[in-house]
Amino acid sequence: MLKRIRYQISAGLLIGVVIPVIIRQVVFGLPFYVETQLITIMGSAVAIILGYLGYRRMLLFPGISSGGYVITSLTITFLSFVLIMFILRLDYSRLQMASCYILSVATLLFIHLKFERSREFLFSYVPGGLTEDLPHVSHVRWQRIETPEMELKGEDAIVVDLHVDHDPQWESAITKWVLAGIPLYDARAAKEQLTGRVEINHLYENTLGSLNPNNVLLKLKSVMDFFISAVLIVILLPIMAIVAVMIKMDSSGPAIFKQKRMGFRATPFTVYKFRTMFVANEARDMESMRQNAMTKDGDARITRLGRLLRRTRLDELPQLFNILKGDMSLIGPRPEAVTLSQWYETQIPFYHYRHIIKPGLTGWAQVNQGHVTDVTDVREKLNLDFYYVKNYSAWLDILIALRTVAIVFTGTGAR
Repeated sequence: MLKRIRYQISAGLLIGVVIPVIIRQVVFGLPFYVETQLITIMGSAVAIILGYLGYRRMLLFPGISSGGYVITSLTITFLSFVLIMFILRLDYSRLQMASCYILSVATLLFIHLKFERSREFLFSYVPGGLTEDLPHVSHVRWQRIETPEMELKGEDAIVVDLHVDHDPQWESAITKWVLAGIPLYDARAAKEQLTGRVEINHLYENTLGSLNPNNVLLKLKSVMDFFISAVLIVILLPIMAIVAVMIKMDSSGPAIFKQKRMGFRATPFTVYKFRTMFVANEARDMESMRQNAMTKDGDARITRLGRLLRRTRLDELPQLFNILKGDMSLIGPRPEAVTLSQWYETQIPFYHYRHIIKPGLTGWAQVNQGHVTDVTDVREKLNLDFYYVKNYSAWLDILIALRTVAIVFTGTGAR
């Protein structure tokens, strides 16, 4: 039963909401204040449902299996409830709320570890077109449907390349499976969601539409970027001042490095970073400028302090001022140096489409791939950027932020 979503939510509500009420009344014999109890019960129930739905939403993104997202999602919703209660000056039972939080986290975490983490999806696919490449995608058990008459049993979904002209027997079988209630996905959409990449090799009639992000969401995101960056600047200003002094003491040159990078809608802007390299002579030709813009593994130009700043991503902190100015977002494709961007556009088809959204301090490509300069790796990075643009949502931003925090503390993925 606990494999079904509705029963998982019911278990979370039963254990996370009902049991704390019983413990409060029966075990501790505390008085029952109707208004306070109703606010606490309703708030806890809403926090559990929204937290669970947020956790399920993050599970849809590729490579997500950690139970830590259960804790994170519920923590966000419960803290949001407490903040709302504080702003509205409404009274609630703090002990009961804490009990609801602990029990609901324990319940849903148990469900995740027991049923979700080890779950292996079975996808059957109709031969033809892009589906022939799907068995190479990991974390899924693939079954080829040899004939339209083949009996199917236990599939989580069926994958078909809808751009291929199938004969009438296959079309009839596909219709039969859909009417039977089996989820059916196009091969391109399935591959995107399983790999976290959107590959564009040709322009189809819906390509540009699918890569045009929601303007309303982007405007709301810009407002959030402004306020969050302003708060972070106030909090982190002492740390930034200390880092600037350490850079000046470690090597000669300015503490802040400035560089022209390609921004929103291919408009260049000046990005700010803490300097992590020795000051180099100014390049005069395009090839030298491009080479100077590239950072290689074990680059001899990086200072001793610079290696630490890069590993912890502290060198990116001055870009909070870029975000405050509106040049960047907290999350989005990383901006490339203008010289590199112009070169990549000549080497990689559709590269310029990554400028359809504001560049970010961190992004989907950064938490999955890290820093790259080779054209082949940049092509892969572009596929990751396109996935972010096409699947942008608040939950995806939260997921990227969580992964970025993990990278900052572990140094994994930073170069």
